[in-house]
Amino acid sequence: MAKTFALFNQKGGVGKTTTAINLSAGVARLGRKVLLIDMDPQGNATSGMGVNSENFENTLYDVIANNLDISETIISIDNTLSLLPADPNLVGLEVMLARERNWEQILKDRLSKVSEEYDYIFIDCPPSLGFLSILSLVAANSVLIPIQSEYYALEGVSHLFNTIELVKANHNNDLDIDGVIMTMVDMRNNLAIQVIEEVRGFFKEKLYETMVPRNVRLAEAPSFGQSIYNYDRLSKGAQAYKKLSQEFLKRQGESIKGKRFFGLFNV
Repeated sequence: MAKTFALFNQKGGVGKTTTAINLSAGVARLGRKVLLIDMDPQGNATSGMGVNSENFENTLYDVIANNLDISETIISIDNTLSLLPADPNLVGLEVMLARERNWEQILKDRLSKVSEEYDYIFIDCPPSLGFLSILSLVAANSVLIPIQSEYYALEGVSHLFNTIELVKANHNNDLDIDGVIMTMVDMRNNLAIQVIEEVRGFFKEKLYETMVPRNVRLAEAPSFGQSIYNYDRLSKGAQAYKKLSQEFLKRQGESIKGKRFFGLFNV
């Protein structure tokens, strides 16, 4: 059965979707079966995977709102990587489902039908503390928190923690924080170094050792519908996310010895 991770931070612009795409693709390249779920109505993870949701009749919205068979909606990107695409209609789910009993369990229930088919499921949450994020946190086993190395890095973390604790207390007792990932890091900047130390002091061993640098190629890759590995495998961004994917699996207690990383992949 898959272990499910919600990539969650209510602040926008922290590299959350970039991390969702490249961590998913990286873990898949290490031979694991991975499903990426785009829970953001903006659909950036969907387009970043090279998928235009307008070309598909059904999306995540139909799975949740209309109880469509989830297996009919999942798009195969590669042999080991699949995508459950988003579309703007996700915005309307709160109004539609707010009066439903146990509405917060809907995504978890839908995912249970395909969980045996994957090793890992990653959910790209919207940058808010709202309805869609609650659905994601209830469906998840653990939370990954991307944090940008900037002055306001820890701003709002208390609200984020409160949300996670509320979900844990009321809907998902097993939810925990797997780790914190520093993004857009520039080690030439003294402020960035200071922020990293503050984050390390706050999160302790939850902070991943691998840090993602600020990298132009990472910013460019989504507009071409490619992961950083296909767009520029030699870039610092690609090397960082490769290392992050390896560290992620090690934290899950998995061995990565003998695993070939770069191969023929579509994304």
